[in-house]
Amino acid sequence: MRRTLMLTGDVNLMNVTDPKVPFGLIGDTLRRADVLFGNLECCFYERGGGHSVEREGFYAPLASAQALVLGGYHAIGNANNVNYGEEAIRSSLRELARIGIPCTGAGLNSKAARAPAVVTHQGLRFGFLQRTSVYWATGHEATGDSPGVAVLTGRTAYEPPLQTRRAGVPPANRPGLPPAIVTWADVRSLTEFTGDLRALRAEADIVVASHHWGLAEDVLDYQVEIAHAAIDAGADVVMGHGPHYACAVEMYRGKPIFYGLGSFSFHTGHGGRAHGDWVGMLARLAFDDATLAEVAFSLVRHNERNETYVCDPRHDRDAVEEIGRRCDRLGTTLTISGNELIVGTAS
Repeated sequence: MRRTLMLTGDVNLMNVTDPKVPFGLIGDTLRRADVLFGNLECCFYERGGGHSVEREGFYAPLASAQALVLGGYHAIGNANNVNYGEEAIRSSLRELARIGIPCTGAGLNSKAARAPAVVTHQGLRFGFLQRTSVYWATGHEATGDSPGVAVLTGRTAYEPPLQTRRAGVPPANRPGLPPAIVTWADVRSLTEFTGDLRALRAEADIVVASHHWGLAEDVLDYQVEIAHAAIDAGADVVMGHGPHYACAVEMYRGKPIFYGLGSFSFHTGHGGRAHGDWVGMLARLAFDDATLAEVAFSLVRHNERNETYVCDPRHDRDAVEEIGRRCDRLGTTLTISGNELIVGTAS
């Protein structure tokens, strides 16, 4: 039996007063999914007495949570850099429970934050596990007795280019020569994450590893390390988000890695500033029973009313070509079919 899994990037419902608006134009597309999952980039939280726009946090009205129901989401991930603050996290978790949408990546303690979300559709179990490598150093990571997010720490080093010479790079004795930037995943964090994925693999038919990470459109070494380790541990797909760019797609061992799905519903950010003419990706994965049969994505944008809509890739050539260049570096091919781009590998 053919099943359709759809994955979206960042959903931020700040300042949404009418929950019918964000997904009103794309609802018919989303309803084609048997299971729909995305990254929730806000907290459902209303501070008593209100708050100034300068100190608002990524707080969305409680009523805006209904947009997730109207959009057809079956589960969300909420391990990310804006799901911050004990009071806000508690409020958001209560609201998600009230509307009946399970989540992974944040919780009242570390055990709850690390727990997966499992959705069953016609007897097939879809398991989701989310982590963030982008988080605040103080009071953000869930602990044994405090709310927070589940993290997978990334490390950074700035290495002087002393050992090798590269074409076009001056020798190391040149004043002002910039260092090479090296990133990698923290061993303990990665081991914990892959262990949780193996445990989820034992109870789910289809496993999605979701991760908040990245820096602009670049794919960094630690992202590749985490993504490959996730698939080696049993994930069927890796879904990245956070940089708000539509990033490269890689096929690794026959399974897709979306390094950044970009924005999916993201109208305003900190300070009430509008987010402009972004392009995001709506991933579609078709499974025959639990066997991956097709990988594709649509390009999405939003209008001035904060309505997300699907773009015709033939009319969005610049975006298609830019994403194509990013995919080329990883040996991934894209073929336009209707309003979608079909993902393959170079022969």
